[in-house]
Amino acid sequence: MDKRNYSIVCGILALFINVLCFADETKLNVGVLKLTSSAPIFIGMEKGFFKAEGLILELQWFDAAQPIAVATASNKVEVGATGITAGLFNMVAGGQKLLIVADKGRESKGYSSSAVMVNTELWNNGVKKIHDLKGKKIGITQIGSTFHYMIGRLLEANGLTLKDVELVPLSKISALMAGLQSRQVDAVILNEPNITMVLKDGYGKLVIQVGDVMDYQTSAIFFSPDFAKNRRDNAVKFLKGYINATRYYHDAVLTKKDGKSVPGKNYDEVIAIIAKYTGTPFEDIKNGLPNMDRDGRLLEADIQTQIDWYAANQMIEKKISSKEVTDSTLWEAAIKQLK
Repeated sequence: MDKRNYSIVCGILALFINVLCFADETKLNVGVLKLTSSAPIFIGMEKGFFKAEGLILELQWFDAAQPIAVATASNKVEVGATGITAGLFNMVAGGQKLLIVADKGRESKGYSSSAVMVNTELWNNGVKKIHDLKGKKIGITQIGSTFHYMIGRLLEANGLTLKDVELVPLSKISALMAGLQSRQVDAVILNEPNITMVLKDGYGKLVIQVGDVMDYQTSAIFFSPDFAKNRRDNAVKFLKGYINATRYYHDAVLTKKDGKSVPGKNYDEVIAIIAKYTGTPFEDIKNGLPNMDRDGRLLEADIQTQIDWYAANQMIEKKISSKEVTDSTLWEAAIKQLK
């Protein structure tokens, strides 16, 4: 066989092997935001944890939490990775189905994830505590959003209510930052890496970290009804890849020694992966790495706390049980296979 024919045969064999290798791979559409808390999704893709389970993830980028919940409930994406909102609970109350299955970020004391920020000029004039926000304009993404919930709970913890401030829905996180800078609003709720970016640019000051006041399951992994019900094998495979990614993330950036955070193994690699997918400078990401359970276990009891609060504030049309919107069985099946 001459060299030309040999090369052709080798090329055909390589193509054939390639087809065989990818024949059993399943594509999953994943709705996601460009946030640090989405790190396990990014890590799982970069490190091959999902591919090892025969899954190829195709990311669908969104600008806010609620549209991801809608896309997941309507089976337009198999997996949603975003915040837990009143809109999500309303969809379930209205008969739509989607399931919260794993942790994707939680507010905890000692971790920078979400915070109240005030315009620097106001800060210099003495607006430095939650109580000082009485009568002020506070920017949030949407009514019924995680940001709405957080500011409501923080106000209540300081003897105020939502009626004591003027909420200004600005839809997008970028609009919150612009609104704070231009003084369209006096204060905002922001999450990382945006908190660090605002502090670096100097137009905002940090009033309080949400995690210093309450433990709160801010965001989660959702499964669409079709994916959870009809493709349970792939759902468990996704969670196996996801758990491996949360472990990798946790061991790299959430390691603590003597109560203080210290860089773990693969620290720089994980920061670089987050920077790649979020477009955030490497050094900014280091300053705010959200806490999450090492195994991706959901803070399930907090889901009912959220439902009760939204219902008390008349943001849920019909009160539901957290059991209608959470499913731990898929996570339990995945963790059992990994142990």
